Amino acid sequence: MSLTHEPEFRVAMARGDDDLTAAFRLRYDVFVRELGGGGPLVDHAAGLERDAFDAHFDHMLLWDDAVGTLVGVYRMLRAEQAEAAGQFYSEDEYDLGPLRATGRRLLELGRSCVHADYRGGAAMYHLWGGLADYVARNAVDILFGVASFHGTDVDTLAAPLSLLHHRHLAPEPLRVQARAPHGVDMDIVPEDRIDRRVAMVQVPALIKAYLRLGGVVGQGAYVDHGFNTTDVCLIMDTAAMSARQQRIYGAAQ
Repeated sequence: MSLTHEPEFRVAMARGDDDLTAAFRLRYDVFVRELGGGGPLVDHAAGLERDAFDAHFDHMLLWDDAVGTLVGVYRMLRAEQAEAAGQFYSEDEYDLGPLRATGRRLLELGRSCVHADYRGGAAMYHLWGGLADYVARNAVDILFGVASFHGTDVDTLAAPLSLLHHRHLAPEPLRVQARAPHGVDMDIVPEDRIDRRVAMVQVPALIKAYLRLGGVVGQGAYVDHGFNTTDVCLIMDTAAMSARQQRIYGAAQ
């Protein structure tokens, strides 16, 4: 975090085209300029990262009112919105049958990012505080969504992917499966051969945060060449969160 001022954070839902354009512009800076992603609806001339699902998602924005800048975004898709869209976003990558079969209220999360200058500080906790309010208002039971490792070389990610498989695999009733042909096995390195400390260094901060909150991962990873990522499906049963995890989750409220 390299700021010369004290941020004044404010969480708000996107309320119009200007808000959405600001969100798409921040996403472009992070996912395209920084991480090398792409997609059919990415507008390189205008610097906007968007897709066909954006019209169906709710978009949560984190502003720094001290400088009037958008510094974080999250998008959320409830089951009824997914029905209108025809599917959940991550359904192209994972068979979500186990989650649908629970009959519980589902919420898909995605496109979470924070401006580079605000990482490592309180920005993500403010987003989570806003998310916690949203979850409570909509009586959500299960949160899920794909989270990404940068790059598509599975061999270089063998240790962290294997660690997730061995230590954080979802229980059978929630265990979604990565789809062929781009789904890959995460059971690559035997557990007793993994240096856990080294492997965890490779795990992105957002994924580690979900794990601390009680998150688990689906079966297999999905290699997304178009977006230049290797994705895992994170799942969190809100009823199973410990009291400590609930305090962390609502820390920014």
